[in-house]
This record gives sequence, structure tokens and C-alpha cells, in this order.
Amino acid sequence: MTTCTQTADLKAKLFRGFSDPSRLSILNTLRQGPLTVSEIVQQTGLSQSNVSNHLSCLRCCDLVVREQQGRFMYYELADVRIAKLLDLADELLADVAKGVRQCSHYQKDSTGRAFEN
Repeated sequence: MTTCTQTADLKAKLFRGFSDPSRLSILNTLRQGPLTVSEIVQQTGLSQSNVSNHLSCLRCCDLVVREQQGRFMYYELADVRIAKLLDLADELLADVAKGVRQCSHYQKDSTGRAFEN
């Protein structure tokens, strides 16, 4: 496998971390700063178990870190560049939203999971 292919595969794996709507919602919520699981649940509307599972995934990929403060565990973005990447995505989406909405190459199956046509 070439270095270029390995890099592309690694980038694709990174972007899978951003591709799940629940994980993206959590990352967007954490842009405002450190939050507890309960605060993330409250702000995203996701279930506590769903948030906990996705936080575990995001921590494993080093996109989110946690810190114990007294009785509470606070989660935050692991790197300020994650917020910058989300900001850039917002800016780009403002320009290409129509095309993304109409794109027929990426669909969702009956469970809501994305797949490529």
C-alpha cells in the first residue's frame, strides 16, 4: 500500500468520526466548552447511553478528552482545530448546501445509516 493510499485511508477514517449525526451533534455542542454527559444529553436531545457510547468512540479517536472535576467528568474537544474544522464545514455548507441536499450518491438505509450508491 502506498503512502498516499495509507494517508487517504487514515483521513477517511478520521472523517467517519464526524460522519455520524450523533457524534457530530456532540462535537458541535462541545464547541462551546467542557460539558458533563448530562449537559450534553440536555443540549443534544440524545439519550444518556447514546451520548456515552459516542463519547467513548470520540475519546478512542482522540477527538475528545475528559477531565474529572470533583464528582463530575467533563468532556471537551481534544484540539481547537476540531472546532475550526467544524467552522469551516459550516462555511462551506453555506455555499454548497443545495447540492449536498440534492446529492443522490449518498443515501440512508431503513435504519438511518448512510451508505453510498
